[in-house]
Amino acid sequence: MRETWFTSLLFVFILCLGGGTSSAIHAQEATAEQAESSTTEVEKAAEVEESIEEGKFEDPEEIEEQVAEAPKWVKTVDEWFGTYLVVPLFTVLFYDFETGDWLGTSIPFVVLWLFMGAIFFTLRMGFINVRAFWHAITITRGDYDNPDEEGEVSHFQALTSALSATVGLGNIAGVAIAVSAGGPGAIFWMIVAGVLGMSSKFAECTLGQMYRKVSPDGTVSGGPMHYLKDGLAELGLGPLGLVLSILFAILCVGASFGGGCAFQVVQSLNSVEEQLPWLEAHRYVYGLIMAAAVGVVIIGGIRSIGATAEKIVPLMCGVYVATALIILVMKFDQIPAAFALIFERAFSAESVGGGIIGVMVTGITRSAFSNEAGIGSASIAHSAARTDEPVSEGIVALLEPFIDTVIVCTMTGLVIVITGAYDRTDPTFADAITTGEGARLTSLAFGSVLSWFPIVLSVAVVLFAFSTMISWSYYGERCWSYLVGDRFSMIYKMVFLGFVFLGSIVTPQNVLDFSDLMILSMAFPNILGVALLSGKVKRTLDDYWGRHKRGELEKFPKEEKV
Repeated sequence: MRETWFTSLLFVFILCLGGGTSSAIHAQEATAEQAESSTTEVEKAAEVEESIEEGKFEDPEEIEEQVAEAPKWVKTVDEWFGTYLVVPLFTVLFYDFETGDWLGTSIPFVVLWLFMGAIFFTLRMGFINVRAFWHAITITRGDYDNPDEEGEVSHFQALTSALSATVGLGNIAGVAIAVSAGGPGAIFWMIVAGVLGMSSKFAECTLGQMYRKVSPDGTVSGGPMHYLKDGLAELGLGPLGLVLSILFAILCVGASFGGGCAFQVVQSLNSVEEQLPWLEAHRYVYGLIMAAAVGVVIIGGIRSIGATAEKIVPLMCGVYVATALIILVMKFDQIPAAFALIFERAFSAESVGGGIIGVMVTGITRSAFSNEAGIGSASIAHSAARTDEPVSEGIVALLEPFIDTVIVCTMTGLVIVITGAYDRTDPTFADAITTGEGARLTSLAFGSVLSWFPIVLSVAVVLFAFSTMISWSYYGERCWSYLVGDRFSMIYKMVFLGFVFLGSIVTPQNVLDFSDLMILSMAFPNILGVALLSGKVKRTLDDYWGRHKRGELEKFPKEEKV
């Protein structure tokens, strides 16, 4: 009980750090306005006119004609989505702490919650993100895979299924959005949040295994909705656990429609449009095609998703990382200066509007959206792994933020910084920055070095989006089934496919705001519950780690698994 009260007091302390309200969206808009003010309207007009002549921008009149060709119902749906869904929900669920004259900006409470939670879990678990790193690799490569244990997928399949939901457009579009909004310093805070988030991911995925439900047919259901309800009941906090589990499930269903679906479609479509301009006036066609492709896979459940993910994820990561490496090798002499700029701007009060805190907030927000550490979603996929050792799957899970943020996001960020793609005054990138088209901005950055890359990126982006959507459909379906039962899972799948289509016709900013709102809000019930249950995780970890050090964990040679 002392541990429970300790963790409760820690988070109550965080809750009392400040007061006052504003809007995270408004803060971002203020940052953008301050950056744009550096160029006069006359200079902008001249730059745009020159860019049109050079073919960098399309003629505004041509763009208006293309928009006019789009059906009127598309604009109506987009306006309704932003006015009646995004804005009201954002006002209710997001809360900002004003830092006053001390730091001169506001901090979204959800960002503070995620960051403090990651620090807490890192300390509570004895820096598990560092000491268990190599052991995580040995588990993932199958050294401890027992084919006779309960579960639906292997450690590697569980990891790739979860990675397919995180290694996606958050790495391509999200990083570009972060750097363009917060400056190069945002990359530093993304890395910091990613390293600390490894501990959050370990704790939540270990709990996902501890409290999973295995049905008679072998189907597994696990995740925050189960460990919040059952775990907190063991602590005598049954009513709180029930409320938190229901809240999480509702938010996760919404997140699957937003960041796990519509965001993937709109950002991938922006990249594909660069190669197929015809889609600009027929965006809904792309939505229909993607909905059909996703529908074919998600009907098969986690086994189908795991089998697809283990093939797509390594391939698309390899292609993307290889291309980024080519650019970084070509610009090798600029990498030290880029890292110096990233570090300098991370602690520069003049770097963007909002100063140091503004950069930090941007980096942590985009990191959370990218690797989902502390959100709880990945524990749904990891609960399906074949193992009787919950800690072993938690250790596998801590690799996700490292791969996703420390490696992939950093490489994207370096290319963005080296090419200057975050500069709003550069007409080559200004339009993509203003409209929030992160995938397109990354495409322009890579394309400025390798002219053929936008074509490769368009293919990679579609694969990233596809793999993310099929994994998030599983997350959302598990939460939907928790709320209303398995009998109605087909209804969820139909609604999910509807949001695939919706993502093709709404504006990028509306989708980005809705995605941030849904995904980040999942952290409220999840981190509170995991913190309260951290004592049980720590005891289980100590027992497992002791057996690991004594060599008592059984290994299974590959020939025994055939």
